[in-house]
Amino acid sequence: MASALRLAERGLFTTMPNPRVGCVIVKDGRVVGEGWHEKAGGPHAEVHALRAAGARANGATAYVTLEPCSHHGRTPPCANALIDAGVARVVAAMRDPNPQVAGQGLELLTLAGISVQVGLLETEARELNIGFISRMTRGRPWLRLKTASSLDGKTALLNGESKWITGDAARADVQRWRARACVILTGSGTVLADDPQMNVRDIETARQPLKVIVDSRLSTPPSAKILLGGAFIACAEADYLRRTALEAAGAQILEIPDASGFFDGRVDLAALLQEFGRQGINEVHVEAGATLNGALLAAGLVDEWIAYLAPLVLGHAARGLFNLPALTEMSARQAFEMRDTRMLGRDMRLTLRPTPESSI
Repeated sequence: MASALRLAERGLFTTMPNPRVGCVIVKDGRVVGEGWHEKAGGPHAEVHALRAAGARANGATAYVTLEPCSHHGRTPPCANALIDAGVARVVAAMRDPNPQVAGQGLELLTLAGISVQVGLLETEARELNIGFISRMTRGRPWLRLKTASSLDGKTALLNGESKWITGDAARADVQRWRARACVILTGSGTVLADDPQMNVRDIETARQPLKVIVDSRLSTPPSAKILLGGAFIACAEADYLRRTALEAAGAQILEIPDASGFFDGRVDLAALLQEFGRQGINEVHVEAGATLNGALLAAGLVDEWIAYLAPLVLGHAARGLFNLPALTEMSARQAFEMRDTRMLGRDMRLTLRPTPESSI
């Protein structure tokens, strides 16, 4: 199963909206076939592995990182392919959260007389497809927030200068997070201040994530670099002339006003994520300023925080990480748990997730 998970990781940048899946077929203690899902619309992992195994699949054990599918999508059901090949045993790391499968694949295998086991290395399998699972169970993608700051939590000098807080190794690491995401999300403030491209660089990939700007009143200039190759702009109100100019520059406009009254005149961020879910978006990677960062955190929409810390101090007047209301009691604090810490050159990368006690 560990080998199957490593195979699945080869599709880290390419399978969306599908999950990343690997399969290893073993007979008489030897691997006779292996495969992974390479891209949506192509053969699934089990099909690749069965093709490699050929007749040797008869009586073999198939280790697969996700329950074999049982429905006709762009490809035929993998459960049927395993049955037709005469596989004797299937070990799945986890059940498929997709309502179109949800145990039906395992049931088909069992009814065909195949021995089925579920749960081997399930934690690792779930982490690999955490965005797919989020979309299937919550209707919205997994949102991963990336920040780069000094030790005192500052992202830029008061005048906006920020190049470079972190070193080469940390910036290269960010490219991998971008590459695995379906969407790179930023705010209009970042676009106006830095004019970023927000694309994947220095990594071999056949797919660039979609670029989405949260821009309540369409203040993004049509000349912005982020619009090259196309981008989406989520706004609260679309001025006709600005909309026309931005659409001519390659932008697609999503009008999603917040009707709650709490964020009057802003984009409804929760509704935006629900729309992402309907569009098959599994993972959202956020690189933004304190305003959008704070709004996402306050709305309880941050699922994971990738924090890069540089061994620098920029002082109290420099720009911070989150614009949030002042707290009056400690019980209102936002709490996180450390999932991973590692050094990247001179910098440290922290991987954090909100804890159940978080209350903002």
